[in-house]
Amino acid sequence: MKITRYISISLIASSLLAANSELSQKALNAGLKAIPTDKTALLKLIDPNQTITEKRVELGKKLYFEPRLSKSGIISCNTCHNLGQGGVDGVAAAIGHKWTANPHHLNSPTVYNAVFNDKQFWDGRSPDLEDQAQGPMQAAPEMDAKPELVEARVNSMPAYVEAFNDAYGKDVKVDFKTITQTIGIFERTLVTPSRFDDFLHGKKDALTPEEQEGLATFIDKGCTSCHTGVGLGGSMQPFPAVGKYKYANVGDFKGDKNGMVRTPTLRNITETAPYFHNGAIWSLKEAVQEMGTTQLGIKINDADANKIVTFLKALKGRKPTITYPQLPESTSTTPQPDAN
Repeated sequence: MKITRYISISLIASSLLAANSELSQKALNAGLKAIPTDKTALLKLIDPNQTITEKRVELGKKLYFEPRLSKSGIISCNTCHNLGQGGVDGVAAAIGHKWTANPHHLNSPTVYNAVFNDKQFWDGRSPDLEDQAQGPMQAAPEMDAKPELVEARVNSMPAYVEAFNDAYGKDVKVDFKTITQTIGIFERTLVTPSRFDDFLHGKKDALTPEEQEGLATFIDKGCTSCHTGVGLGGSMQPFPAVGKYKYANVGDFKGDKNGMVRTPTLRNITETAPYFHNGAIWSLKEAVQEMGTTQLGIKINDADANKIVTFLKALKGRKPTITYPQLPESTSTTPQPDAN
């Protein structure tokens, strides 16, 4: 009896292992990719131009949290992309200088894993994080700081100038491009591997049976036609594709000149509500069902939507430890804050 029981248990375990391996391969075949565990492979992926150094990342972190890069002196990159809050601000439309809401009612995308995006901004107008960092700083409804003001503020503080010399060499010009480039270098390190990555790397019990069922449903419904790759998103796709978006009248954003919109990452999706470019949907289940109608032309019933949401919860990743930096003190030559 004991031998028979042990054989039965062994057969069940073997069957589950085979099923897990089959699902893992199915995910890979669908274009899903894991964040590399090997440090060299990860660096090659997030830093193809080999710009990352420890000193530049630390300086970039300070600048990311630096409110004096804004005209008012109170808004930093972290204001809209809060690293303690999923890399977002948690409101439907971003709010910036003089409490101004984004005029197109655009939602702040997460900065976590943004390095995996093919392009940056909802309309994909920026090729990388370094270039993207220049936009919000200058935009009137956001930080409203002209490049000359940003340069003057940073160069007025000897500790910053010393940090740039230390990170880049004595001949570095501390200009707007170098400042924003350094912020982008820091942002490249904000990757969050999850249990889903562990599963793809071969840890078959990293996902629960319910999460695995949700992953299979996610693939079978066609979600990977847009949400694929390492970022489970990040490419430019037509939106809406086959059906009318329920909240298309919220804001006036239409995508790029071809109606293409950057697909948001699904990593840490439970932390980044509200959803869609205009932040019009707060429920993750509703967002899944709206995507079915708008992008896939199918109705995703409540049961399947709940299965997919169960899987999406497993995409909450392990965040890098971020210690809030102590920033250099202003000097008598630092341009004063201007809230007007």
